[in-house]
Amino acid sequence: MRGILITFEGGDGSGKSTQIRLLAERLTAVGLPVTTTREPGGTAAGEAIRDLLQTAKAGRNLTPEAELLLFAASRAQLVREVMEPALASGAVVLADRFADSTTVYQGTARKLEAENVAFVNRLALGTLRPDLTLLLDLEPEEACRRRTARSGPDRMESLPLSFHEAVRDGYLRLAAQEPERFRILDATLSVEALHEAVWNLLQE
Repeated sequence: MRGILITFEGGDGSGKSTQIRLLAERLTAVGLPVTTTREPGGTAAGEAIRDLLQTAKAGRNLTPEAELLLFAASRAQLVREVMEPALASGAVVLADRFADSTTVYQGTARKLEAENVAFVNRLALGTLRPDLTLLLDLEPEEACRRRTARSGPDRMESLPLSFHEAVRDGYLRLAAQEPERFRILDATLSVEALHEAVWNLLQE
């Protein structure tokens, strides 16, 4: 039986990585095979691209178009090397970001043509689409506070508040356009309460 792809989306600092870890632990405890992924990254090539996009000096002046193509390159490798084989084996795949991130960050916030972004996403994804997308919604000001409390923001996280406001707006519009796939969760909840909300959604 083919597995299930659940993607986690939301602005930087909304708690996606923590919720994926908790959900993976709980699914594993009930005997389900789980594969977790992150974007950019998840493969040797993807991790090299992640470094370029987030921390390397060489990536500081990337154009929006270059960003779009690099994120897509990382995703294309991840889909074919990790995600599709895991799904074919029957695993639950929990993805820390997926194509919706590109639609919102490079399309909505970077203002690249939606048609071009959609074309690049289709090329990277092939036929793969999420079964369920959990949007962890958080006010950009609170997300900024959380990021500041961590070890320090990366290149994308350091962008102005207006950029992150556009990201949030873009996610909410996507969720409104695809209500059958998206579920919006309040990321201001405690870690434990948010995990229970995620788990309850999956039980439904």
